[in-house]
Amino acid sequence: MSSISQFIHRINKNIGRTMAVDHYHISRTLAAFEKNKAAVSFKKLLQLQKRINNSVQHYERRAKSIPPLRFPPDLPICTKKNEIISAIQKKQTLIITGETGSGKTTQIPKMCLAAGRGLRGLIGLTQPRRIAATSIASRIAFEVGEPGGKSVIYKIRFEEKASAEPLIKVMTDGILLAETVSDPLLLAYDTIIVDEAHERSLNIDFILGFLRTLTTKRKDLKLIITSATIDTAKFSAAFDQAPVIEVSGRMYPVEVRYQPVDPVAEENGEATYVDYAISCVETLQKERRYDDILIFMPTEQDIRETCERLSKRCSGLVLPLYARLSGSQQRLVFEPAGKQKIIVATNIAETSLTIPGIKYVIDAGLARQLEYNPRSQTTGLPVKPVSRSSAEQRKGRCGRVQNGICIRLYSAEDYADRPLYTAPEIMRSNLAGVILKMISLNLGPVHNFPFIDSPLPKSIRDGLDILRDLGAIEKNTADTEADTYQFTATGRSMAQLPLDPRIARILIESQKEGCVNEVAVIAAALSIQDPRERPYDKTEQAAKAHALFQHPESDFLTYLSIWNHYHDIWEKLQTQNKLRKFCHEHFLSYKRMTEWRDIYQQIISIISGNKTAKRSQKHTPLEIDQIIYDKIHKCILVGYLSQIAQKKEKNFYLAAKSREVMLYPGSGLFNHGGPWIVAAEPPPISKANGWRNWVGTTAVILTRKPIGRKTADRLSPPKR
Repeated sequence: MSSISQFIHRINKNIGRTMAVDHYHISRTLAAFEKNKAAVSFKKLLQLQKRINNSVQHYERRAKSIPPLRFPPDLPICTKKNEIISAIQKKQTLIITGETGSGKTTQIPKMCLAAGRGLRGLIGLTQPRRIAATSIASRIAFEVGEPGGKSVIYKIRFEEKASAEPLIKVMTDGILLAETVSDPLLLAYDTIIVDEAHERSLNIDFILGFLRTLTTKRKDLKLIITSATIDTAKFSAAFDQAPVIEVSGRMYPVEVRYQPVDPVAEENGEATYVDYAISCVETLQKERRYDDILIFMPTEQDIRETCERLSKRCSGLVLPLYARLSGSQQRLVFEPAGKQKIIVATNIAETSLTIPGIKYVIDAGLARQLEYNPRSQTTGLPVKPVSRSSAEQRKGRCGRVQNGICIRLYSAEDYADRPLYTAPEIMRSNLAGVILKMISLNLGPVHNFPFIDSPLPKSIRDGLDILRDLGAIEKNTADTEADTYQFTATGRSMAQLPLDPRIARILIESQKEGCVNEVAVIAAALSIQDPRERPYDKTEQAAKAHALFQHPESDFLTYLSIWNHYHDIWEKLQTQNKLRKFCHEHFLSYKRMTEWRDIYQQIISIISGNKTAKRSQKHTPLEIDQIIYDKIHKCILVGYLSQIAQKKEKNFYLAAKSREVMLYPGSGLFNHGGPWIVAAEPPPISKANGWRNWVGTTAVILTRKPIGRKTADRLSPPKR
């Protein structure tokens, strides 16, 4: 055996104790050495040996840093601890199902450590929501005796807790998805846990499809899929008959009461599910039932209204819970109150969080759900009935520590008619963003990608059409055998921005027009929920306060006006408390304004090429003159050309494909719209809206000549 062959043989003995990222590169280097031994120099061998030694030392340091692992015997999942640890060691992919509260989210990462994972890379745990990621990281850190978070870190958008040598990383699924750009083999990890897989969001389904492909390339990577309720047979089949471990929860009996809202009274506006929920709380308190109550409502507005009315009419501590609340406000639901807590929440409390002490659940049976309209190629968030599995999850919130009562504000017949599972988002979404991501990662045609459920061909065509219209993609002429696409220069730039493709496109155009700062402010605003608040009992005061910011011809420029006012006050006041007071007085959400600033800064840092740039406290007022107006709206039109509309009468417009739309009453253009408008997005739709074809953020198009024939042809309905 030659000296080089002997050297390679010795290296192979240690390669299993190197970090995953080093293992990959060392293996490639060894393969090259084997292929061409004559070109291998002694210097190269020494360099490789040094890298191996450093990597082994890193591995050994991590092995010594594992904290003591304790598993609470009262958690149902701990009864399956040995079975789960054995399966992690023997199988590449594992599926674990268990009711919310069974302990799977907090205990499985520790079981991975017990199985020898986390030494060659991080154990990554994904969560669909930011509040879940931060609270779970804190809980795991507490359980391993490290409240400071030495071994457990987290990362969510705009917030990160790091340490020198972490073992477990908790993050939102969007963070992991973003990391695939810089680390396409996810070599920073040796184990990935995808939690809450039943939610079937676009991010979750894309990650699962990506990991199906990646696990064939990285046999050292372990994948664990966990969920409260999923179609285990479908998921197991998708991952080569991966084993399934089911964990039974310890449930107390829950009495289900059906108290449906009177449909006639609801139709006439005489009663709503908010009214019925408040009535149920009053009844429970009259019956001297003073244990904690959890109420499920579909929207933030419903939650605010319910909380305000309950605070006036019922005893107890009333707390809201939804994703956009600050972390300190969200944490209040977990703290002892010394009296009855009444928590009013969105579906964030359905599976992502376990709130202790709940005995009563009042369920409106509704939630906002992403919905794509293929005819108009627009996406909205209408309020829809939840599935039976979601309803059962909500019921299960009140049977954890004692017998419970679940009051459903819909009929038993309505429940029976609902689908078992909510349709995956990929079946009801605009796929332009997914396709853009797939092309950036060289994942091939969408129809060949291993999604758990394949998207509809029409949805794929629509996504490709949108990207072609935006000038982001073109046919790959080099690939004559497959229907594939490649980036244009514009598309390559768009893919660098973690934004909806239309929003990314207007930003690219703003660089040509010389209005980057202005359009970045608008783009950031379009990426968050409207920062303007309109409490149900203060609509007139809110409208009066918001009128200060209103631009008469453009909701886009209204965003710039809000931005300028906010930052002028910021520089004058220089204290958080005074700024909060300003937001409160002007009916602006302080949390969303902060998020708006963060996203703006992220956009500017990416465009400038300085991704680590810190936010400047100094604000330069943005201009809103005629020249800037024209430049901004040229950019808007490039991104939203298919969403222009021609006036028919007063607030009614004719949009693409002969679709009639109406200006949203909250728009500054309501009753004042011009002959042509462009709309960026539909507003949220609910039962209260009635009219389904509202258009939201809009602007008058100041045309000096009629819309051209080429544009008109693109907007016309297709010929049959």
